[in-house]
Amino acid sequence: MIIHETPLGLIQISDDYFKALVSHVVSDCYGVRGLALKGVGKYLARLTGGDAVRIRHAGNKLIIDLHIAVTYGMNISAIVKSIVNKVTFTVEQATGLEVVKVNVFVDEVKAE
Repeated sequence: MIIHETPLGLIQISDDYFKALVSHVVSDCYGVRGLALKGVGKYLARLTGGDAVRIRHAGNKLIIDLHIAVTYGMNISAIVKSIVNKVTFTVEQATGLEVVKVNVFVDEVKAE
């Protein structure tokens, strides 16, 4: 849970809200086939509740880690740049918190 202090009072934002917001934004990006569970241990991650979106925060600054699957034959660099820009803009507009970094990990390439 992230607690953000404003002149009007305290705002509490749950991690589930951030994950849902970021997941929605990423799924709308062109070339993204979906979110991927982390790395090689994806089957273990499913059993332990692992996630494809991780939000870390220090004060009012956020670092977002994403694990995605992309469509085969697409320009991965362009997809990642688009995701970084879109996630940063959307999260900052929705929450008022600064996104310092968005780390995008391409874990899978899937055929159409």
